[in-house]
Amino acid sequence: VSHQKTDWDSIHSHICHLLIPVLGPQPCFHSEKDRKHGKEQLLRKQESLVAVALSTAQGFVWAGKPLEAIPAALQALRFGSRLFGSASVQLVPIYLLLAEASTGAGRPRQAAKYLSQAQWIVLQTPECSAALQSQLHHGLGLFSIAEGNLEQALYHLANDVYLATAEFGLNSVEVSGGYFYMANIFFYQNKMDAANSLYTEV
Repeated sequence: VSHQKTDWDSIHSHICHLLIPVLGPQPCFHSEKDRKHGKEQLLRKQESLVAVALSTAQGFVWAGKPLEAIPAALQALRFGSRLFGSASVQLVPIYLLLAEASTGAGRPRQAAKYLSQAQWIVLQTPECSAALQSQLHHGLGLFSIAEGNLEQALYHLANDVYLATAEFGLNSVEVSGGYFYMANIFFYQNKMDAANSLYTEV
């Protein structure tokens, strides 16, 4: 019962109205034009479902409620896999969000599993954008910080900054997250010159 309540509070209260048209029986169309139109409508509903679930999960993570974020992110993964395929790069942000929520909820093994899945998809996709690779390194960096592996974290965050710079430019806001977490590590290591320099950059 507690799991059902968590699931309801997290995501099902937001997506219940979208589930019936997506999961229920599809109408029978008589013409090719109607079939095509029906397929396009179903696709839009599925995309909407994934977007709502993902944004709901992200909202919980930002609010510091990682446990509540997990059911919503899992729904995004479930319908995203159906929509895009299980090895699609469009699933990478969902896996990264699941990893972040799992880390925040004290489930490092689960987080590592989601990060491995995201990393595998990126490695299997040669045309993967620098922006998505940057997100992956950012996620790996945050996980390394949580694990206490600061040198590994610096490596991933430096890659995050490099790739974000390549995609968005040197002074883009997308670069600031990597700099910020690197600065925190240097601050923790009492390397104040490096920390202050990066905080200034942020």
